[in-house]
Amino acid sequence: MATTQKRDYYELLEVSRTVDEKGLKSAYRKLAMKYHPDRNPGDTDAELMFKEVSEAYEVLRDPQKRAAYDRFGHAAFEGGMRGGAGGPGFGNDFASAMSDIFDEFFGGARGGGGGGAGRGGRHRGSDLRYNLEIDLEDSFRGKRVTINVPSSSTCDVCSGSGARPGTEPVSCPTCHGAGRVRVSQGFFTLERTCVTCSGRGSVVRDPCTNCGGSGRVSKERELSVDIPAGIEDGTRIRLAGDGEAGVMGGPPGDLYIFLSIRPHDFFQREGADLYCRVPISMARAALGGSIEVPSIDGEKAKVKIPEATQTGRQFRLRGKGMPVLRSSQTGDMYIQVVVETPQKLTRRQRELLTEFEELSSNENHPESHGFFSRAREFFENLSQ
Repeated sequence: MATTQKRDYYELLEVSRTVDEKGLKSAYRKLAMKYHPDRNPGDTDAELMFKEVSEAYEVLRDPQKRAAYDRFGHAAFEGGMRGGAGGPGFGNDFASAMSDIFDEFFGGARGGGGGGAGRGGRHRGSDLRYNLEIDLEDSFRGKRVTINVPSSSTCDVCSGSGARPGTEPVSCPTCHGAGRVRVSQGFFTLERTCVTCSGRGSVVRDPCTNCGGSGRVSKERELSVDIPAGIEDGTRIRLAGDGEAGVMGGPPGDLYIFLSIRPHDFFQREGADLYCRVPISMARAALGGSIEVPSIDGEKAKVKIPEATQTGRQFRLRGKGMPVLRSSQTGDMYIQVVVETPQKLTRRQRELLTEFEELSSNENHPESHGFFSRAREFFENLSQ
């Protein structure tokens, strides 16, 4: 019986073979909405296209299925073996090659931490984390910081090979350089990491005395890190290739710097805006005037306080906040006023405040007058 030639999944979704997960999802949503049966009632061609793009997306969104498709095409999901729950099947050739695919895409030994082993025993170095604390002023201006990172570096004596100078690692006698051994069990062909060379494919018969055959040594490295202006607390900076050196000449890992910003004496930060809590005297709040407050740029900012200012009032200083990362924009600074009640009064101060209280009217304290008036009405209603 003749079979219908299936279209390429990438062509169906109108994407390149290097499309990332986000681009894949966006392309699928666009086509799914276009060909959805609810939008095309009675259109069998649209229904067929909807099923095809959905099938293509289901395969390409799964990293393992996508790896298989990229290697074998539609043949990866045809043949005698069928997946569970009605899923696509896998041919015998595909089943025996699955460990090869895992090795290529996930590095063979899929343990935590660093990368896996590649051909010839090349292991990717582990990623490193470094916690860096900076001041808010550093985030405002930007800064170059020098840090010392303890890590593993490539051995200078053996150049990362692990073998004594003048010698070289030799092919593993068990796996003959493959790093894996195959075991047949019925219809299945399984591959396991070679126990002789631990998946490296080679063994060091005469190890380097400097690194003990690992190809790397412990060393503290000095690195310069550029902190961009406007960076926020909790930001992660990735320095590619500055992690631990790889094993047996493998590629190095990455260094991740996690930034935290120390609490400031004056300012609290919310995004690009700064908030400053400023206490003022009762007399200043009542009579008005002006105050000088510090700003993050090291200058003084003048704020005019109007008469009868109450606690909690905010004054906005445009452009006095933090820079927005990789932008020409700048946030604002907000002055939050707190009216301070005087303490440790002298006898004369008490006399003046008492006289002021006696001369005060309800118009001088409208908020407290209104509150206590409503309170009296409340209790009167309860007694009736």
